[in-house]
Amino acid sequence: MNWEPWTGCYPQSIGCTYCYFYGKYSKRYGQNQIVKTPDFNKPVALQKNNQPKIASGKIVATCFGTDFFLPEADPWRKDAWEMIRQRPDLDFLILTKRIDRFEVSLPTDWGEGYTNVNLGVSVENQTLADLRLPQFLSLPIKRRFVACTPLLGPIDLTAYIDQIDHVSVGGETGKEARECNLDWILALRQQCLDHEKTFWFKNTGSRFRCDGVLQKVNPYKQSSLAKSMNLNLLGETPLF
Repeated sequence: MNWEPWTGCYPQSIGCTYCYFYGKYSKRYGQNQIVKTPDFNKPVALQKNNQPKIASGKIVATCFGTDFFLPEADPWRKDAWEMIRQRPDLDFLILTKRIDRFEVSLPTDWGEGYTNVNLGVSVENQTLADLRLPQFLSLPIKRRFVACTPLLGPIDLTAYIDQIDHVSVGGETGKEARECNLDWILALRQQCLDHEKTFWFKNTGSRFRCDGVLQKVNPYKQSSLAKSMNLNLLGETPLF
């Protein structure tokens, strides 16, 4: 289940260069104006029979087509947090490249975090992992994940992984996608295995190097190819 309370975005770091949502060859190219969507109130919207439009128990991917912490959304974020607070029966996934703006518009009752919020940070290479993760781990958040997407180089999470609940990994998709190497993925998987963390290899990306051979992978086959490699460490009840 997706929830986009606002739409539009613009580059924040190297991982945004060929964004599959807003990059040059994407369907949303040029949409850098941040605007509210008609789905803004989706978590608390009701059907005609007064039942919630989003049924209890759903996982709600929030702002996966934009960024929850964009400065343009500051006036709306308190209302978004309030809707999240009103639905403790839903699991909200929030992924950001702007963790430095986490405390802007934070609800007054946040405390150590809402139990129904899984907050994640994107890290594309080691430089960005070392930049974003120390701040991420210093913040009051109950459930944390790291998305190494698009994975643009080897990443060592050893210094951070004990404070992380889950790691997802994926390559870059698109005409100008940069290479993703299986060796980088296997190294991250081993780190998760060593520290008993869940791990999800979500997709190979369009240019995938495996056993020394660089493959071009159809966008519609990238997830299935990743799944076929049986690298996931998801436990009994995966949330990501």
